[in-house]
Amino acid sequence: MTITELLSNNAKLYSNEVSLVEREPSIGSRREITWLEFENQANKIANALIDFGVKKGDKVVLLLMNCLEWLPCYFGILKTGAMAVPLNFRFTADEIQKCIAVAEGKVLIYGPEFCERVLEIKNELPTVEKFIFVENELYPENQSCIELKGRILNSNPDGYITYNGLIEKYPSNDPCIKFSDDEEAALYFTSGTTGIPKPIILTHSNLMSACITENKHHHQTHNDVFLCIPPLYHTGAKMHWFGSLLVGGKAVLLKGVSPKWIIEAVSEEKVTIVWLLVPWAQDILDAIERGEIILSNYELSQWRLMHIGAQPVPPSLVSRWKEYFPNQLYDTNYGLSEATGPGCVHLGVENIHKVGAIGIPGYGWEAMIVDDMGNPVPDNVVGELIVKGPGVMKGYYKNPEATAKVLKNGWLYTGDMAKRDSEGFMYLVDRKKDVVICGGENIYPVEVENFLLTHNDIKDAAVIGMPDRRLGEIPVAIIEVKPGRYVTEEMILEFCKELPRYKRPKRIIFDKVPRNPTGKIEKPKLREKWCGVRETVFV
Repeated sequence: MTITELLSNNAKLYSNEVSLVEREPSIGSRREITWLEFENQANKIANALIDFGVKKGDKVVLLLMNCLEWLPCYFGILKTGAMAVPLNFRFTADEIQKCIAVAEGKVLIYGPEFCERVLEIKNELPTVEKFIFVENELYPENQSCIELKGRILNSNPDGYITYNGLIEKYPSNDPCIKFSDDEEAALYFTSGTTGIPKPIILTHSNLMSACITENKHHHQTHNDVFLCIPPLYHTGAKMHWFGSLLVGGKAVLLKGVSPKWIIEAVSEEKVTIVWLLVPWAQDILDAIERGEIILSNYELSQWRLMHIGAQPVPPSLVSRWKEYFPNQLYDTNYGLSEATGPGCVHLGVENIHKVGAIGIPGYGWEAMIVDDMGNPVPDNVVGELIVKGPGVMKGYYKNPEATAKVLKNGWLYTGDMAKRDSEGFMYLVDRKKDVVICGGENIYPVEVENFLLTHNDIKDAAVIGMPDRRLGEIPVAIIEVKPGRYVTEEMILEFCKELPRYKRPKRIIFDKVPRNPTGKIEKPKLREKWCGVRETVFV
C-alpha cells in the first residue's frame, strides 16, 4: 500500500469528517476540508498535471507556505507517478532557480508570497512549462503577482493557471496511475545547515515506512488530533503527520508561531499531539512564567503528548515542561531527511527517565556508533552514528559521489557524533563538522550549549570554533538573552566555571542565535559573521 492509497481509503471511511484545518490567528482566519474534499482536490491536481503532460520521472516543484492547499497539491503530484519537489520557503530567488534547475522541474506550484522571487528568475527557468498559482482570497494579488502573470502569459499563453481554476475545470476521479513501492516519489533538498543543500531521492516505500514508524512510536488513533506548526516542505513535520494519516486522524495547520496561538489551537481544536521545536517550547514556558498565559483558562486535558525533534533537546527544558504539564507524555525523535525524517532513533514515552538521550533504534531500524574505519566503538566512546532501515534514501539525485560517501553496505552515515551508554541509549554529541578542536582537545558544542541553557537568563545559545593562532580554535559562545534580563560576559564566564576548564567558552558574544525553519542552529552563518569564514557553496 502507498500513502496515496491511504488517502483514498480515508476518503471512503471518513468522507464527511474533517481532515485538515488551517488556522491563521494573525488575521482571525480558519478554514477546513473533509477527507473526501482532500481526496477530490488531490485527484483534480493529478488529472490537471497529467493533462499538462506530467508523467513518471517528471518533477513538480512546490513553493508554498503552509496552507490548506499544500497537502492536496503534494498528494496530487504523487498520484501522477511524478516526483514532488518541496522547496524551503526561505530560499532566495537565486537558490530557488538553482534548485529548480537541478531538479529539472517541469511545473511550478507557487503561492502569493513568492511572486516577487519567481518574477526575478522567470526568464531563468527553461524547464518549467506550467506555473500554477495558488491564490488566496485573504491575500489579494499584489503588483508582483500581476506582473508575473503577465510575463508568463506573454511567453506562454497556456503556461499560467490558478489553483481554483484548475479545481473547477478538472474531474475528481482517481487517475489510477500504477507505480511500485520502489519507484521514486519525492525529491527533498536538505535543510542546509551545512550551507550545501543536496537533493535527496525518497521512494514510495520510504514514505510509507515513515507512516508506520511514526504510528508505532506515538500510537495515533483515529480520534487523535495533530497540531502541525513546522513547515511542510521539510520531512520532519509531514512525516510526523503521516502517523495520523495512517488512521485518518485530523490535523491542524497553524500559520504563525506564538505561545498564545499554540495554546489556543490546542484548546479550541481539542488537539492531543503537538510536535514542537526547542525555541517554541521555551517560549511557551517563558510566557507561562511571565503570566501571559494562564493555563487554567484553556482546555488542555486532552493534550496527551508533546514531542520534540530536529535538534538536541536540553534536559533542563523537559524538566521545566513537566512542572507545568505533569500528566503529559513526552518523547523525542532523532532523524534526518536522508532517513525520511524522524524516527530512526527514538527515545520512547516510557523512557523519560533517560531525557537527554536521543534514544534507541526506532521501529524497524538498526543503529550503531562507529569509528573512522567503520568499526563499532565501545560504550561511552564518541563515534559517528550510522543507521539502517526502511526509510534510508535511495541516494542523492544525480550525485553518485556524495551518495557513496554516506551510503555504505546499506548503512547511512549521518555525520552526527554520538555515544551509547551501557543500557543501549544513544546521546547526540554534535555534528562531526561542528566539533571544536582546541589545543588538541575535542569540544562538542552541544554539551556546552545544553549547559548554558540551564542559566535562567539565557534564551538560546550556540557555540562555534573561532580560529586561534596558538590553539587552532577556541570555543566561543553566542548568547541570546531573555527579554528584560541583564547579564554580562563576566557573569556568563563565572557561570561556566562549573564546566571542565577546556570546555569553557573563551569569549562571549551577545547576539541572536539564527535557526532554520526546523529549529537547527545555522552555524555557518555564525562562523561567517564572527569568524569571517564563508562556507556556503550551493550545489
